[in-house]
Amino acid sequence: MGIAIISPNRNPSVWVQKIKEIDDSIDIQIYPNITRKDDVEVVLLWQHPKGILKEFSNLKLICSMGAGVDHILSDETIDPNLPITRIVDDKLTFSMTNYCVMGVLNFHRQITRYSQQQANKNWDMTNPEIDVHVGVLGVGELGGDVIRKLKSLNIKVSGYGNSAKSGLDFPYYYGDELELLLKKVNLIICLLPLTNETEDFLNKDFFRKCSTGTYIINVARGKHLVEEDLLEAIREGQISGALIDVFRTEPLPTDHPFWVEEKITVTPHIASVTNPDAAAPQIVENYNRLLNNQFLKNSIDRRKGY
Repeated sequence: MGIAIISPNRNPSVWVQKIKEIDDSIDIQIYPNITRKDDVEVVLLWQHPKGILKEFSNLKLICSMGAGVDHILSDETIDPNLPITRIVDDKLTFSMTNYCVMGVLNFHRQITRYSQQQANKNWDMTNPEIDVHVGVLGVGELGGDVIRKLKSLNIKVSGYGNSAKSGLDFPYYYGDELELLLKKVNLIICLLPLTNETEDFLNKDFFRKCSTGTYIINVARGKHLVEEDLLEAIREGQISGALIDVFRTEPLPTDHPFWVEEKITVTPHIASVTNPDAAAPQIVENYNRLLNNQFLKNSIDRRKGY
């Protein structure tokens, strides 16, 4: 039994090191130099070449190298009966939600505007603050933490999700109540899971339902956002700007219009980065659980997509 790491755009060396520190006996092969495919029963994946898993006849478990699994579920060639696990790490939540709070405060205190004024040596003290009401799309572990942190700063915040929830201490909308939320808030944070229903969620119709001047923060997945629709909404003045950390194509192509749109701030998918120190023990534990026919930790529900 062995593990294969398939992550074409991510250096796997630190993962190998951390796994070996826990259990040096585990056989690890690294793509593209996987010569003993029949020995592979567990794969660690990040943006793998679609269809490649058909080459592993004894595969029993797929592990995402991050919290997201859409890069796996989008591969229709994968056996639907294979279990899939993801990484759960408190540090991921800490980093992601702090990034979101940073984006909210930047909009609230207009730091981007003042950076531009500094470049032009322009001293303008008018309207130093924007009243903010934040709408968080997706109120799971990440969204819930964002809301708690914003509430602690006395920032108005509401949530939106797919289904009804009870016992919440903030305004919450769900299902077909989205438009009610969008008319109340002026900053949207997208933390939705990527599913068939949420792909292209941030589109032209969505932006037209927003309050004029709404600001967008997308830290979920690139496929949530129709990029050309955002550019159009910004140019029309419907959307005031955006902070974007995830993109349909990564790295972001050098000729992409986001690079030169002054109302869009681009960061290179760094809002939250998986820490191998926290991930490796989870991988090894599930490896041993599989070996001993035990219940796997952090398994995802394929029907929900997360």
